[in-house]
Amino acid sequence: MNLEMNSFNLPLSHIYVEKGIKDNPLTEFILNKYHKANVIEINHYKDVFSRQRQNIVNQRKSQALILARKEGELVYKGSPMCQDFDNENFYYTSCTMNCIFDCEYCYLKGMYPTSNIVVFVNIEDIFEEVSKLCKERKIYLCVSYDTDLIALDNLTNYIGKWVEFVSGEPNLTIEIRTKSHRKDIYDKLIPNSRVIFAYTMSPEEVINEYEHKTASLKDRIDAADYAISKGFTVRLCFDPMIYCKDFKTQYENMVNMVFNRISCQKIRDISVGSFRISSDYLKVMRHKMPDSAICQFPFETVDGICTFPSKIKLQMEEHLIGCLTKYIDESKIFRADY
Repeated sequence: MNLEMNSFNLPLSHIYVEKGIKDNPLTEFILNKYHKANVIEINHYKDVFSRQRQNIVNQRKSQALILARKEGELVYKGSPMCQDFDNENFYYTSCTMNCIFDCEYCYLKGMYPTSNIVVFVNIEDIFEEVSKLCKERKIYLCVSYDTDLIALDNLTNYIGKWVEFVSGEPNLTIEIRTKSHRKDIYDKLIPNSRVIFAYTMSPEEVINEYEHKTASLKDRIDAADYAISKGFTVRLCFDPMIYCKDFKTQYENMVNMVFNRISCQKIRDISVGSFRISSDYLKVMRHKMPDSAICQFPFETVDGICTFPSKIKLQMEEHLIGCLTKYIDESKIFRADY
């Protein structure tokens, strides 16, 4: 069974704190929660986060936490490798870097030199930047790509802050993506149709093999169903699809399991996409994880993007869409275009 970690279970023996944010309320909250941790003052988070010759595999056994101020560019244009769901103004932001989950194929392992987690405590500055964008146009913003905010919410309380912020910004829609089992957050929030809770659905075999420390498929389904029952907007993400020898059986069983529990009429929409990653990130991951079957897979590379060979990719996606359309209208299915 794949047991999910949450922030209460994080064995934080070391917390690094930028000197400039020692008196921030969130900093004080976190340090009080982990009052036995060894607290180390630093000048800038990159002094720890960006050190050379770090071992991301060993660091996973005991991740450190870094509390910092986010400066410079706070909101970014969405990546072409991510689905925009037909939104013209697609952006993302990161109020946290790195994740307590340990998905073997995660691009963060190739993008960051460390497994340590950064929490930017100045979320209000991000809100201010987003507000400026929303004055000009409707904005679609992903806030949980570089972490799993729901899994870390006991540490940051950022989910409630985002929901409250969206309520005051009529031009803003956000997506919060997760592989968490948590349901309790929905008892504390007020539903807003412009806050989309997106659940990544994977076959149990894929979860057990590659999505370490995440919630089981059953628990993800239960959490999504609970969110719907409380009036929240839910998206199901069958993305990234991961190839396995019996993928047809695995993905068909998964789809049946999902829709035997969740009403297809109550889902906002669905995303479908095969695993894809920057060739530069994959090169780093292959070096760091030489024994990882998914990292060492003979992917096809086109324009700097690695994904499964075209024949495999097409077979997987067509099969999954065929399974999905038994339950839900194809107009609600968004397929990754890359």
